[in-house]
Amino acid sequence: MERIFITGSDGQLGCELTDVLKDEQLFLGKEPEHDITQEKIIKQIQDFQPHVVIHAAAYTDVDGCEKNRDQAHQVNAVGTYYVAQAAQKCCAKLVYISTDYVFSGRKRTPYVERDNTHPINVYGQSKLEGEQFVQQCGGRYVILRTSWLYGRTGKNFVRTILNKAVQGEELRVVDDQIGSPTYAKDLAKAISTIIRKETYGLYHAAGQGSCSWYEFTLEILRLAGHNTRLIPIKSWELGRPARRPRYSVLGQQKLNELGIRLRPWQEALADFLMEKH
Repeated sequence: MERIFITGSDGQLGCELTDVLKDEQLFLGKEPEHDITQEKIIKQIQDFQPHVVIHAAAYTDVDGCEKNRDQAHQVNAVGTYYVAQAAQKCCAKLVYISTDYVFSGRKRTPYVERDNTHPINVYGQSKLEGEQFVQQCGGRYVILRTSWLYGRTGKNFVRTILNKAVQGEELRVVDDQIGSPTYAKDLAKAISTIIRKETYGLYHAAGQGSCSWYEFTLEILRLAGHNTRLIPIKSWELGRPARRPRYSVLGQQKLNELGIRLRPWQEALADFLMEKH
């Protein structure tokens, strides 16, 4: 039985990890008691002496990060530094969850791990700093970049669209941002596999295929049986504080070579909606 410390265990991914790894000895790190921005998190992790640390806690509100730069830096960069230090001191394997937003979005083919990073918003920059701290601390680590995550709990795009559709609201969704929707349960299963392999380094892990937010919404409405009016718009029309990458599809050949392959996003979405109903 593995001893696994999970930060952000009450978040979207954390909840799925708790379920997928339920047969292991888990330490469920939750705020405020296990605040990763405080140095005492190092002792809390060390006291548990984990074999694996899965660092899923993060400040993921992209527009919120733009308005609260210091908080984004403290949570996503400094907090990651403390967690990485603790894992290194325990000789534990660290899995750090990062994001497609470390890229600029200027490419038109899937980003691979060796591509240059160039975040265009505070969230992406703070997560990239987290990656750099993980690498600097050394030890046995895996950095997993994922994208467009949704799950059974918390605030996410799928749940927002479903709630608005039920209320009969007209939907205006951007059609000029392309990415790969990822079901948190699928990512949790991939993490469960990777922690048992003697493999380390940087990997991309997201749902197979790609779509725009508009196309994603069309599929959500179709599968859920809603006839809500949907209007495609451009990113600039939203006037949001943070810029988003226009294209952030993650190439996953490196992960696939380990025998780990997440499902096509359409299949995973259908599964999620069936479970939800």
